[in-house]
Amino acid sequence: MKVKMKLKGKNILTISDLHAPYNHPDALKFLAALQKKYKFDYVVNMGDLADFHNISFHKSDPTLLSAGDELKALQKFSSKLEKLFPEMVIIGSNHGDLPLRRLFDSGLPAQLLRQYNDIYNVSKGWKFVDDLTIVDGKDVIYFCHGISKSGIKLSAQRGVSVVQGHYHTDFRIDYVSNPRNLLWAMHTGCLIDKKSLAFAYDALNLNRPILGCGAILDGQPKLFPMLLNEKGEWTGVVP
Repeated sequence: MKVKMKLKGKNILTISDLHAPYNHPDALKFLAALQKKYKFDYVVNMGDLADFHNISFHKSDPTLLSAGDELKALQKFSSKLEKLFPEMVIIGSNHGDLPLRRLFDSGLPAQLLRQYNDIYNVSKGWKFVDDLTIVDGKDVIYFCHGISKSGIKLSAQRGVSVVQGHYHTDFRIDYVSNPRNLLWAMHTGCLIDKKSLAFAYDALNLNRPILGCGAILDGQPKLFPMLLNEKGEWTGVVP
């Protein structure tokens, strides 16, 4: 389901890939501190809220949680996140949509899948969508999990500003102008536990995941890095 909505003058928090239950242990504290400071009007989760490691199409690590235990841990995390953000839009994603992808791989129709709200055990305040377009006056912002490694190229192609998740090592804002407007593209990093075996596939990548999330304040993009100490714990600093 593609969603387009008008939000004029609203401050928007964009939460990066959490990959629960393999999220950073301090992710919720970090998000709570941001919400307390900025009091966001609207929250968009950029996808991969869940990892679903055990049902991945890639080999899963046998020392990690079983599919059933992973689901229980995900629901426990979702309950805490829902208390912080009772209303949230969650963008469709490669990990987040694994239950549906597995269903299709088995040759079964989507109608057999439980609603995502039931899977996560959350209320209808969480809206699961394919992508999202927000219109704020003359500004149009397109939110997607990850269509192009070059967000600014995607922005130029679509003629709108873009927010993307998916790319854990990308945490930046780029700009492009055309005769009509100044556009931007924001990559929002992630909030994973980099030490988890769920991400062992990325161990040899010299570019390391960047922890943080993004926001749109007064119509302008802003990044919030999650700063860690030498032990890998959040420092408690709110950007």
